[in-house]
Amino acid sequence: MSGVDHLHELLGLPAVDFQHATGEAPAQAADTAAWRISVDPYDDECEKTWEEAFRTFLDTVDPAGVRALIIGQWGESYEEPSSYPIGLVIAAADRLTSLQAIFVGDMTMEENEISWIEQSDVTALLDAFPDLLELGVRGGTDLEFSPCKHERLRALTIETGGLPVGALRGVLDSELPALERLDLWLGVSAYGGDADVADLAPLLSGSRFPRLTHLGLRNSEVQNEIATAVAAAPVVAQLRVLDLSNGTLGDEGAAALLDGQPLTHLECLDLHHHFMTEPMERRVVQALKPHGVRVDVSEREKPWGDRGVEGRYTAVSE
Repeated sequence: MSGVDHLHELLGLPAVDFQHATGEAPAQAADTAAWRISVDPYDDECEKTWEEAFRTFLDTVDPAGVRALIIGQWGESYEEPSSYPIGLVIAAADRLTSLQAIFVGDMTMEENEISWIEQSDVTALLDAFPDLLELGVRGGTDLEFSPCKHERLRALTIETGGLPVGALRGVLDSELPALERLDLWLGVSAYGGDADVADLAPLLSGSRFPRLTHLGLRNSEVQNEIATAVAAAPVVAQLRVLDLSNGTLGDEGAAALLDGQPLTHLECLDLHHHFMTEPMERRVVQALKPHGVRVDVSEREKPWGDRGVEGRYTAVSE
């Protein structure tokens, strides 16, 4: 899970680890932090379960003031699905009356590989918190996203080493009229990423999410095919940020982007972690930078074992 770190912020609030072992009230006010609650099942000095840590949190931090909650390691998360902590959070919905942002599965490689995190149907959170503005998820194993309707959700992030096509279709079949930011890590087939470019058609048409201005289709082993589809996609006209980073993008996909519809209206085009040649990097930057577009072509990678296209890899898989 190289390249995946703990969240530094959520909802614009700094991420703060809740020190459940002490049981003492933290110095920060409840509404000034994105509270991360994690337990280490292998820490002999702290034997609390996530349920006990969460109960301590609710008893020591004013739950009515909490605006952002980060669910970190909830135990042996490669066996226990996220329905365990999600259920506990939902059960406390009548106390978490100001909650606007939730992230499920904030773990690093040392805690659990991204493709080992056992997820569940995360839309239960949207049903329980109608005022939620941001929802984030890390991990694709058994991830479900049932088609739903939510009037206020502005940002949805799903980080995986392989995004199940059922979850993708659930997102695209949902009614999210306020959605402004969608960030999808599509991953690789070896870790459950069984969606193809055709499955993105409802999104690329521009008809699904009318307020969308930030689109990330990232970390894909078919990044060239995605770039080619995006080059002619109606949704691009409404975007300010287009993020195709962390995947296997090469000169083929970059050329398709430049030969397609104008991208000069964008504020940012993010292509970092790519397999473009240096001349193509220059061509992309020279085509867009004079128009005020911030272009990120950092982290040029080399294919494994001199295998050419077959040796390209995503930034995150296992």
